[in-house]
Amino acid sequence: MVFNQVFQKFIEQSPVSVMFRGTLENVFAAERLDRIFHNAARRQYCHELAFSTCADLLAGVVTRTRRSVHAAYRAERERIGVSVRAVYDKLAGIEPAVSEALVRETAKDLAAIVDELHVRRPGPFPGWEVRIVDGNCLAGTQHRLKELRAIGDAALPGHSLVVLNPHRELLEDVIVCEDGHANQKPLMVRLLAMARPGQCWIADRDFTTCPLLFGFQDQGVYFVIRQHAALKGEAVGPRRHVGRIATGVVYEQGLRVTGRDGRKMIFRRVTVILDKPTRDGDREIHLLTNMPKKMRADKIAMGYLSRWQIEAAFQKLTVALRCEPNTLGYPDAALFAFCLAMVMYNALSTVMASLRRAHPKTLAESEKTKKSRKFSFYYLADEIAGVWRGMEIAIASRLWTKAFARQTHRQMARTLLALARTVQPERFLTNPYGPQRRRKRRPMTARRHVSTQQVLLERTKT
Repeated sequence: MVFNQVFQKFIEQSPVSVMFRGTLENVFAAERLDRIFHNAARRQYCHELAFSTCADLLAGVVTRTRRSVHAAYRAERERIGVSVRAVYDKLAGIEPAVSEALVRETAKDLAAIVDELHVRRPGPFPGWEVRIVDGNCLAGTQHRLKELRAIGDAALPGHSLVVLNPHRELLEDVIVCEDGHANQKPLMVRLLAMARPGQCWIADRDFTTCPLLFGFQDQGVYFVIRQHAALKGEAVGPRRHVGRIATGVVYEQGLRVTGRDGRKMIFRRVTVILDKPTRDGDREIHLLTNMPKKMRADKIAMGYLSRWQIEAAFQKLTVALRCEPNTLGYPDAALFAFCLAMVMYNALSTVMASLRRAHPKTLAESEKTKKSRKFSFYYLADEIAGVWRGMEIAIASRLWTKAFARQTHRQMARTLLALARTVQPERFLTNPYGPQRRRKRRPMTARRHVSTQQVLLERTKT
């Protein structure tokens, strides 16, 4: 693709920033966002302040290119044309359904681009379509709201259930709840509407509820879920030794589970006797699954270890991006910021997919030298945050729209691949690391504070 001359300097110096901004322009266009809002909103409506404008302001905050919503507003005040109070009121009233639809609809477009790049991963169970789900509670916010100023406890703006597609490395769906103290179990039933027959869902022990397990079974959906101690069952047959994996010895046994309505089902129970206890002190873990017998128990246990991928995604949302701006006290605004960060994560993940396709030899060489390195989400996000403001000043919005907005998924994949080939991959690779050793916790002193200088002086005396 031939770009306008104004793009060339940025393509030469920071092509990943152009790739990211172009990806957002393709799937995050103002018309598209306002259409998503129109279809999902029930209370709010677009008047002088469009939903796309609010999303654009908050996107600068979650990508760390702006320090706060107010700072982003000051930079765009003339274009926005309304007061900052109107912006905050709009953010405070964005409905959960809108935030969920934003993630879901944009993830579909990005998934199509990733598929055109032909970089799908096999997943933890090759040949199976896998989804990983986990819950996430938003951190406490500042006590800016009048009702919170006299409360010393943390103010929790809500929580969510997030679904990760490990084949495309995209956060493809989310369920949000405005009540930070509400139980997540009622939300889990909504996962049944997202699951498709033949898929395999991986989840932690909080998801071992009879409605979810029985619902998956009735729909023909497979699952591998760690058993919670609260879920009781009756052992069926003897426990059989299967083999060994990296973390311990694997056994298998049947477990008959009785639901609240009296229904009974028998699931496979895979037990791993761990070589080292978990952080919680557990020396064995139990996995419930309905996968067919042809899938060996040791393979199931190894596949469950891939659940860490969604934990890693949550860390990237918090560290590389800013998914929890603590100045947004209203639950709807905080949840919208979290969902918007998920969209930014997916866009950056798509950029990383094109880099993997463009530079396979670089990653293969790192494997040969036993230095397992891959493209770093953190370094890419840092590069984009540093270049973003200058790029916005130098390149007008209409030029981004002309270059990227109307490209098809196939055209967008080709454009990203062409730009990715100009990237110096060594700049964005993770640092090599070896096996980590778990350190013993050191006893802490009872003092409330210390002087670092005095502590260092004590070091020189010894």
